[in-house]
Amino acid sequence: MKAGIVGLPNVGKSTLFNCLSNAKAQSANFPFCTIEPNIGVVNVPDERLDFLNKLVNPEKVIPATVEIVDIAGLVKGASKGEGLGNQFLSNIRETDAILHVLRCFDDDNIVHVDSTVDPIRDKETIDMELQLKDMETVEKRKEKLIRTAKAGNKEAQKELEILKKIISSLERAENVRSIDFIEDDRTTYVKSLQLLTDKPVLYVCNVSENSAAKGNAYVEKVKTAIAKEKCEVLVLAVSIEADINELESYEERHLFLEDIGLTEPGSTKLIRSAYNLLSLQTYFTAGEKEVRAWTIPIGASAPQAAGVIHSDFEKGFIRAEVIAYTDYQALGSEQKVKEAGKIRVEGKGYTVQDGDIIHFRFNV
Repeated sequence: MKAGIVGLPNVGKSTLFNCLSNAKAQSANFPFCTIEPNIGVVNVPDERLDFLNKLVNPEKVIPATVEIVDIAGLVKGASKGEGLGNQFLSNIRETDAILHVLRCFDDDNIVHVDSTVDPIRDKETIDMELQLKDMETVEKRKEKLIRTAKAGNKEAQKELEILKKIISSLERAENVRSIDFIEDDRTTYVKSLQLLTDKPVLYVCNVSENSAAKGNAYVEKVKTAIAKEKCEVLVLAVSIEADINELESYEERHLFLEDIGLTEPGSTKLIRSAYNLLSLQTYFTAGEKEVRAWTIPIGASAPQAAGVIHSDFEKGFIRAEVIAYTDYQALGSEQKVKEAGKIRVEGKGYTVQDGDIIHFRFNV
C-alpha cells in the first residue's frame, strides 16, 4: 500500500518528499524536475511504540512504515500525453491514495507554471486531467457492456447504470469519490475500474511560515472548494519542515516549533494522515528482544494479522493472546496485566483492534 504525492510543478512536492523520507529527491525550481517517481519508506510516528520501548526496554525497536511516492508534476494536457502525462497518470494509478499538494503561499522567487497563485485553479487543473482519464476508462468499459446488456443480461444492465452515473458526474467535473453509491455497488462495479478520482485523497496546503499554525485565505478557499468531497485538508509549511529536518536534537526541534506556534512537525501529522488514508492500522508485539509495530489493513482478522509476521503463523494459527494497549498502559507490565485477568484469548474470528499487543500461538 502506498500514497502518491501529486501536484503541479513547483508546489513543493519534492521538498516535502525529502522531509518525509530523508531521501534527497532532486528539488529544483523548474517543471519536470521529478520525472521518475521517487519512492520512500517512511517510519510512522507512534507514541505507543515509544511507551512500550520505555516499559519493556528491548534490544531493538521497529516502527510501522508507510510507502510514499513522489510523482512528477502534472500539467494541462496530461490526459492526452502532454508533458510526459501518460507516465504520470500511470504512476498515480499504481498508488492507493493521493496526497495532493496545493501551493497556498506567495513568493515571487518561485515560479508558478500559470504565473499566479490560485490553489483552486491548480486543483481543478489536476482534477480535470484525472477526470478525463477516468472518462476514457469508463467509456471503454461501457462500449464492452452495451451488447451484453441489450441481450438482457441483468448484471451487465446493472453495471451499465452505474457507469452512466459515473459519466454524468465526470461531465459535471465531479470526482468519482464524491458520488454516493450503495456500498455493494461500489465494491462490485466501481472499485474494479481503478478510477483515479475514486482514490482517497488528502489535500496538503503548502503555506508560508507565518501561516503554518492557523492557515490563510488560500486555505479557507480550498476548504470551501472540497466541502462535497469525502476528504480532509492538512496545512503544512514545507519550507519550515525542511528547516526542522536539519536540526540535530529533539530540544532544538521543540523550541523551533514552539516559536512558530506548533506542537509537532507537520510532516508527522502528514505521515499519520497518509497511514489513515490507506485504511491501515497498527498492532504490536512486545518482548525482551524486540518491540515492533506491525501494519495491517483495518478490519484484518487475527490469522491475517499473524500472517504479516510469517505465512506459517497464519496457516497454523491456533489462538491470539491479546492485551489492549490501554490496559498495558494503565497497569504498567505484562505480569500485572495477567494478574488483573486482562489478557484475552481470541480465535480465528477476532478482528484485530488498533493498538492491540498480541502473542500468537500456532502449529505447523
